[in-house]
Amino acid sequence: MPIRFDGKVAIVTGAGGGLGREYALELARRGARVVVNDLGAARDGVGQSDAALQVVAEIEAAGGEAMADGGSVADYDQMAAMVARAVARWGGVHILINNAGVLRDKTFAKMEPADFEFVVRVHLLGSAYATKACWEQMRQQNYGRVLMTASSTGLFGKFGQANYGAAKMGLVGLAKTLALEGAKNDIRVNTIAPTAGTRMTEGLFPDEAFKAFAPDKVMPGALYLVSEDAPTGAILGAGAGVFQSAYVTLTPGKALTGGDLSPEGVAASWEAIADRSGEIVPRSGAEQAMLIGKVLQG
Repeated sequence: MPIRFDGKVAIVTGAGGGLGREYALELARRGARVVVNDLGAARDGVGQSDAALQVVAEIEAAGGEAMADGGSVADYDQMAAMVARAVARWGGVHILINNAGVLRDKTFAKMEPADFEFVVRVHLLGSAYATKACWEQMRQQNYGRVLMTASSTGLFGKFGQANYGAAKMGLVGLAKTLALEGAKNDIRVNTIAPTAGTRMTEGLFPDEAFKAFAPDKVMPGALYLVSEDAPTGAILGAGAGVFQSAYVTLTPGKALTGGDLSPEGVAASWEAIADRSGEIVPRSGAEQAMLIGKVLQG
């Protein structure tokens, strides 16, 4: 069966270009009414443009319904106003794709605290603000699909992106927690870690790779994760048409007692502690304590 979004209202932040534009266009093609949010800034967060209006024009030219929103995700009141406009016009908000982002790359030694704070504010707080603005509406509807945008930098690290990596891993924790809190109201919350040739990554990819990693090759994963039959709590890697599941795992570990319960004991037992045999993928933070209990029981 084709995945459709008829009757659904979707908000896509950072939808004036790149991945967000691709998501917005395809959601509209598949029946959604779409709020195209974009401040229109450069990749460092400076300046403005009419990028959102251009995407709305594309959607309308193809027979879809959309409206532009120029609110900043870093301002909660602007996100609340965006959601209120969508609800007033179309009666609800069913899908939120948190895609807006900025880059201010430098080594940590050279990074100004203001650049660290700004990147975290846009990515992590911005996604939290946009989600919070939608959350009560989704609870009342007993339906919601939320997608966070993480990154391989957050999951695995990357030289020169301490601010970006910190924000992106924070989004994984946010998504995991909201997946638990939203479950009783059928609000499913997932995370995508895309690798794509966009305005954000222009100049970071060689030309051929830039083309191979086109945004339309990430889009299918994102749209599945906001569909009616989506999973929840998933982390999906996506790039160049390849889709991967990422997991945060936990080893059984080793109980240390007596004289071994010391820094030296941890050092001596490190190989056993780090042994991945029997590792699990916890469904919530409580499972760490549960696994400790099992190890103590022998």
